Amino acid sequence: MTRDIVWFKDIRKGDVGIAGGKGANLGELTSAGIHVPPGFVVGTSAYEAFAEQNDLLPHIGALLSGLNPGDHAALQVVSQEIKALITACHVPETTAGETRDAYGELGVDTRVAVRSSATAEDLAGASFAGQQATYLNIAGADAVVEAVKSCWASLFEPQAIAYRARAGFDQLAVKMAVVVQAMVQSERSGVMFTINPVTGDSSQMVIEAVYGLGEACVSGQVTPDTYIVDKASLAAVERSISEQDRQLVFDAAAGSDVWQEIEAAARSQPKVSEEQLVELSRLGLRIEEHYGAPQDIEWALAGGELYSLQARPVTTI
Repeated sequence: MTRDIVWFKDIRKGDVGIAGGKGANLGELTSAGIHVPPGFVVGTSAYEAFAEQNDLLPHIGALLSGLNPGDHAALQVVSQEIKALITACHVPETTAGETRDAYGELGVDTRVAVRSSATAEDLAGASFAGQQATYLNIAGADAVVEAVKSCWASLFEPQAIAYRARAGFDQLAVKMAVVVQAMVQSERSGVMFTINPVTGDSSQMVIEAVYGLGEACVSGQVTPDTYIVDKASLAAVERSISEQDRQLVFDAAAGSDVWQEIEAAARSQPKVSEEQLVELSRLGLRIEEHYGAPQDIEWALAGGELYSLQARPVTTI
């Protein structure tokens, strides 16, 4: 651990001020022995040093002053101006060097997910999920540093500015940490709620699953299978199987994520087997028990291994 870098193993759920909501939860999962891809957090101290070195907060405050978050056109313009201001600035060399070194410890040319982790994110009383940037399959130390800066800029996406305004958060007091986590090239992935988020039935959990990378599910580009599971028996009491004709996968030759056609015989098949459904359900129960509250969990299956990519409190009931 350095001034700006903290590894998952050294983070707990109370470290939101250092690691943001997402980073704090990943550290907590790691400490609980949940199978989480390895990684580290570029802490909020790095964002603060970056903002101070470049004298950003007075300029951002001036741009936000008097902004009506309900004025979508003005919101878009201000957001673009703030993000352009941030991305034009240089990352302090101390932060850049420590980030490169930590990335090197994950492994030379390891592909990583670089994910925003704001201090007002993944909290019990607020859900900022999907409002700030995530960059997948980033490789190379310099590319990781640039992705970190892009995550900082995404703190001022239009939807994030508007949400903070409605929720009463001080726009300049919210800070951004950034998660850098080894990529899982998932064969199947999705989300899991350890309570039925539609009915509020705490005796059920809801599991959604797609082929390929979970971004296809989270972004709504693919309709997932939905399984409603009884928590006592771990049996599916209801299932909705969606036809999926394409999946998002990483293409090494292209060096990017691409859409790949799914063979016809597999398109209408359940995305997870009965055994995998039970394994997922047990993971959900274990995480819920650890936190003592219903959880919204991102998961991935790759090479026969089940990973938890994130857990956050359910806030949408």
